[in-house]
Amino acid sequence: MKNILLLCLCIVGIGWTACANNPLRTSPYPLEANDVFINPAPLLVPPSMREGDLLQFNLSKDRRFRGNDDILSEPVPWGVFNPHRVLDEGKWYWRFRSVDKDGTEHPWSKTYSFTIRPGTPQFATPQFSDFLAGIPEEGLRIYCFLREGLEEARRTVRSHPEFSSMIEDGRRALAMSFTTDTVPYKHVFEMSESCDMLNTAYQMLGRKIYADKMVQNLRCLLPENLTDEFLANDFNAGELVYVLACTYETCGDLLAPAERRRTEELILEVISRYYHERLVGQTENRFFDEHIWQFTVRRFVQGCLVIFDKYPEAKEFLRYFYELWTSRAPATGFNRDGAWQNGANYFSANAVSLMYLPKLFGYATGTDFLRHPWYQNAGKGVACTWIPGSLSSGFGDGHEKMNEKPLRIRSAFADFLARELGDSYAAWYSEKNPLYKSEFETRLYRMACGKKRPASCALPEGAPKAVWFKDCGEMIANSNLSNPEMNVSLSFHSSPFGSGNHTHSNQNAFNLHYGGEAVFHAAGHYMNFSDPHNLLSYRHTRAHNTVMVNGIGQPFTPDAYGYIVRMLDGDHLSYALGDASEAYCGVSDIKLWKEAFKKYGLEQSPENGFGENPLTKYRRHIFLLYPNIVVIYDELEASEVARWDWLLHSPVKFEIDEASAAFSTEAWSGKFRSFTRLFSGADVHFAQTDRYAAPPNEYAGQRGEDFTPSWTLTASLTPVKKARVLAVIQIEADGMKAVDVKRAGNRFKFGGWTLEAELDGNRRPALYIENKDKRVTFFYGKRTVVLDGIVRRLQSDDASVLSDTENGYRKIYEMMDCNVERMGEWK
Repeated sequence: MKNILLLCLCIVGIGWTACANNPLRTSPYPLEANDVFINPAPLLVPPSMREGDLLQFNLSKDRRFRGNDDILSEPVPWGVFNPHRVLDEGKWYWRFRSVDKDGTEHPWSKTYSFTIRPGTPQFATPQFSDFLAGIPEEGLRIYCFLREGLEEARRTVRSHPEFSSMIEDGRRALAMSFTTDTVPYKHVFEMSESCDMLNTAYQMLGRKIYADKMVQNLRCLLPENLTDEFLANDFNAGELVYVLACTYETCGDLLAPAERRRTEELILEVISRYYHERLVGQTENRFFDEHIWQFTVRRFVQGCLVIFDKYPEAKEFLRYFYELWTSRAPATGFNRDGAWQNGANYFSANAVSLMYLPKLFGYATGTDFLRHPWYQNAGKGVACTWIPGSLSSGFGDGHEKMNEKPLRIRSAFADFLARELGDSYAAWYSEKNPLYKSEFETRLYRMACGKKRPASCALPEGAPKAVWFKDCGEMIANSNLSNPEMNVSLSFHSSPFGSGNHTHSNQNAFNLHYGGEAVFHAAGHYMNFSDPHNLLSYRHTRAHNTVMVNGIGQPFTPDAYGYIVRMLDGDHLSYALGDASEAYCGVSDIKLWKEAFKKYGLEQSPENGFGENPLTKYRRHIFLLYPNIVVIYDELEASEVARWDWLLHSPVKFEIDEASAAFSTEAWSGKFRSFTRLFSGADVHFAQTDRYAAPPNEYAGQRGEDFTPSWTLTASLTPVKKARVLAVIQIEADGMKAVDVKRAGNRFKFGGWTLEAELDGNRRPALYIENKDKRVTFFYGKRTVVLDGIVRRLQSDDASVLSDTENGYRKIYEMMDCNVERMGEWK
């Protein structure tokens, strides 16, 4: 027997607390308990441990810091240090001390340690001095990485497939005027979009009409004084800096000396205020300061680029942003898997920065920043978490949307990966979703990069049916990814990132789609970040296909986390095991959420689905038996007798047969039907409703929302201390037929499959699935199994074992829980 023990790449971090709206680190990183994500690991010191103006870091292989290869940093204003070199395997020691501006050195901190283990992914970035040396002294800086391709692109611009779109966008920008507006700052977003359109047209055609318009727009801004109200919005700040910087660089010779100085002053004023008041020491220690990463870092880097050689403080700002990115980007520093921890919809807000900054840093340093593991997996992440023509996998704000903007930007990012990396997933996705051709913000890159799309846009040969995004906590299985119109797609979520920002309280939740339509999908509408509908319905556990206990769900906090601890995949069966035992942890202590509840006169009370509860164990085993059967087996345990509510959400009403614990749905389109049987050792009672705990404010609908009510089915178990629940879901469509589920005790048969499940909550959980015709077998909860006529003794009676083919070759997998480490404690 070929045993393969699959070890999970670990999510790590250390203590955090709630600061403003984003959790803030309270303990140093890394510690010995942490598994390092990337070699080298950044050293992080929270603001609460700083005693002076600056921090100095010391790193050594010797506990007494007397090694031949010790690293001693210069004192810096920020709380992060990147060694910028691959560290040798083994144990490392580090410490830090505060230093005052007058040079007074405080005592060293205690000594911390961490271990670089074999196999840790390596990605070392160059020193800031290398980046600085590579920035051109003259000419184009913001888009310096396109300098070599621009000349050729200009010669052939009229034959480029996006030439007409570029001209139309340029004309639209030329037609916009802000000269008569009394408050021009209100239009900074429109100005930023116009700036992109005008700059692209000017770079490609050199027509002065475009430059003149950029200058006209800039001059509307120069007389204005920045207000605190305007600058409080980080999007405003970033877009303003970009308009100023891009126009300053592109059209500087059209500006009077006083206008150039005023532009420089405004850039410095905006970045300086953010740097000193919000960023330095803070952002590197925040769990995920989403707006800053989405736009602001990129815009501020662009602002610093054009003036850093004139103002020493701008050079300091630029160094901070470089150290910040190389330590915590591209995806929090704790994500290598190519998916997005904040959900598929909100990936789009980050996509342009994720394209721009690695190209800028790579060009200036001569290092390929796309070698980072996250980028190497990002094509798969883009393609699988939001399949073309489908709803997204469905685990964050905007999961219900299929609007053009996020899909257009995703398409542009996929096209970028296809050109830069030759990524097959990205090429396939951007061919199926070719909206990148209308994405103006990244058009200059496509016209001038000189890199072609791959000749083949087919999915990779031998691509797995299921993918496991370990760091984010998501598994997605597809029966027919190459033909999305006839694809059964199962997505499953249990994330160490917990709930917060744009993520939801949905650990151990799943979504099921056919042909891109929802069979079972989370309910509600994203219209407001924290209104009553969002707080009590959309974001709440009750809106997701998971479980509530005593009517209580998971709170809005990173402490409400889960893990996908196992995943096995073959030609005929894909499997994941999620553990959400820690997710039902009371109420949120995050300032943002506490204030939101208070604003609307709501409480985090049991009546509203929040509070203490007795849950001690919630492990969900989920399978896709190809092509059209989903099996779910839940282990539910509490410290006392509890009511368990098993939830399912559908866009159409359920047809329920309570006597046989069966229910079905038929799609509005008529394309498919679903048939579900539910089994448990406890009695089950069914109810359904098309009402929300708090309805959406339909009056505020501005995005074409479909307010047709969705339906929620609640299967409530008679209160017990321990329960087991088995669900068998079948999709009938396009020649795939649902079959009867025949039961004899704990043994079930359906369509060539045999399943045995322990349904007595007082007995040890166990599950067996077999299809003799397909020669596939799954075991869970046994110490000894029979595979291919041979008795095999497993590592543990808690192991999951799959015998199946993979691309036609017979394989046997045995797996225990992978070592997923918690990101730390939160308050």
